[in-house]
Amino acid sequence: MTNDLDSTADAAAMLPADGTAGTLAGRVFDPVAGGPTVVAIREEGVVDVSARFATMRALTESPEPAVALAAADGPVLGSLAEIVANTPDDVRDPARPWLLSPIDLHVVRAAGVTFPVSMIERIIEERARGAADSAADVRDEVLAVIGGSLDDLVPGSAEAAALKELLIEQGLWSQYLEVGIGPDAEVFTKAPVLSTVGSGSDVGVLSTSVWNNPEPELVLVVASDGRIVGATLGNDVNLRDIEGRSALLLGKAKDNNASAAVGPFIRFFDDGYGLDDVRRAVVTLEVDGVDGFHLEATSPLERISRDPADLVAQTIGAHHRYPDGFVLYLGTLFAPIQDRDAAGHGFTHHLDDIVTIREPRLGALVNRVRHSETVAPWTLGIDELYRGLARRGLL
Repeated sequence: MTNDLDSTADAAAMLPADGTAGTLAGRVFDPVAGGPTVVAIREEGVVDVSARFATMRALTESPEPAVALAAADGPVLGSLAEIVANTPDDVRDPARPWLLSPIDLHVVRAAGVTFPVSMIERIIEERARGAADSAADVRDEVLAVIGGSLDDLVPGSAEAAALKELLIEQGLWSQYLEVGIGPDAEVFTKAPVLSTVGSGSDVGVLSTSVWNNPEPELVLVVASDGRIVGATLGNDVNLRDIEGRSALLLGKAKDNNASAAVGPFIRFFDDGYGLDDVRRAVVTLEVDGVDGFHLEATSPLERISRDPADLVAQTIGAHHRYPDGFVLYLGTLFAPIQDRDAAGHGFTHHLDDIVTIREPRLGALVNRVRHSETVAPWTLGIDELYRGLARRGLL
């Protein structure tokens, strides 16, 4: 038995709670044009705006992307329902358009250990040496030393430094303490440019991983001058056993075929949606397995230990530039401790799990879990993208 994405990737559910009222943009593969196409998501359907914006990077670099998108027009490629229904690999008609990740030339960055609970889980992974069956005992040990809640602890503060020293005295030193409660955030490169997958596609975990999980996150879209211009959702797929063996294996744990999902659409900041809405966001996660397993979790952004604007400032500035802009995963509150296969082992994915990440103002990102070695391979790179745009007369 398998979970079919075509029965769960519903167009209406992918939209925000206010439908197409916001300024929404995405990307589809248009087989008639022969390549990725920037689109506006509107009441009348999915509108091709590639004559004005050859890439999503061009749109996000506009002085006011929401205004620029609202003024752009073009042909309707189809209804959102038709395009979403044609997106899963299992049912795709290659002669009709399908949904892609909404980003293209943006560097894919991610902030880690931005919630206190995620710091604790990283320490547990490290001390358990990637072994899921040791996690419960290690978790009890760590929580006993920490005591109360860490929600009000400000990274880089005197109180944070004191807690760090206490944990070190108790033999609980970890590199995750530094980025969790120290002055400098952990910001890493999650995936190569153009490698992210969108809603309705499969996400990948390595076949060698036996302890892994989704990471439901809000993702900021940032222009090359540091302006935060919009937001979307992301799944920062994580291999806990591999990262737990050594933090130096972060690349192997985080960056594999289809291990970064983004979407379904970018919601640009306008008069009805902005950074304060991001700060108030509550991201929810559901996992449904063919074994009948069901998991639900929430990740309120108000519990983040570093403000989103601060994370962006630590990513871009005089120390680092991004001429094509970037997206930034903000981290997750999700602590995957609900037992699935055996008591004390916590959560790990099974093949064909359906992962749904929702936020009312951003819609739903829906993906199915497969092995990274067997998902549809990433084949369209920067060179091919630009050759295609040139053939279409968009450059």
